[in-house]
Amino acid sequence: MGASNNKPLFDILVDAHAAEIYRYLWRMLQNEQDAEDCLQEAFLKSYLAYDRLDESANYRAWLYRIAGNTARTRLSGKLRTGILLSDELADPALPIEQQAQNQQQLEAVKNAIEALPHKQREALILRKYQELSYEEISTVLDTSVEGARANVYQGLKKLRAQFERADSVAVPNLAEESSGVG
Repeated sequence: MGASNNKPLFDILVDAHAAEIYRYLWRMLQNEQDAEDCLQEAFLKSYLAYDRLDESANYRAWLYRIAGNTARTRLSGKLRTGILLSDELADPALPIEQQAQNQQQLEAVKNAIEALPHKQREALILRKYQELSYEEISTVLDTSVEGARANVYQGLKKLRAQFERADSVAVPNLAEESSGVG
């Protein structure tokens, strides 16, 4: 397949984004094999649609959207949900007690995120763990930029409220997103 004018070759897009999209799928599906299968399926779907894609499109967001739709289809078929928040659950340099406490905190945050409404959960993953811009999130979730920002904000607000009530776990890595919508 050739590239037209400013449109990059498809294999260059795959090489550039495969690792980050795999991590996103893995966080969504919590299963290595499912994430690999969805990644392959998403890239096949995107390959088949690539010639119809506008040259001005945000290719990264477009790939995330296809991958997210593929993961949601798989999740609805298996009736599973889940997000794993850390690629590394234990730091061997820490004492075992600290590792156990960190694992408990991760599990509490994971459960809280799983309880969020679908769009808030997905927007939060895309923003905090995949580091997508609000413009990219709006494309992935088929909403406005304001809608993407509001979903992240509302998700964070619900998490903070839950952990303030529980007074048991500090929400890690989520504090800087408190402005913008309200």
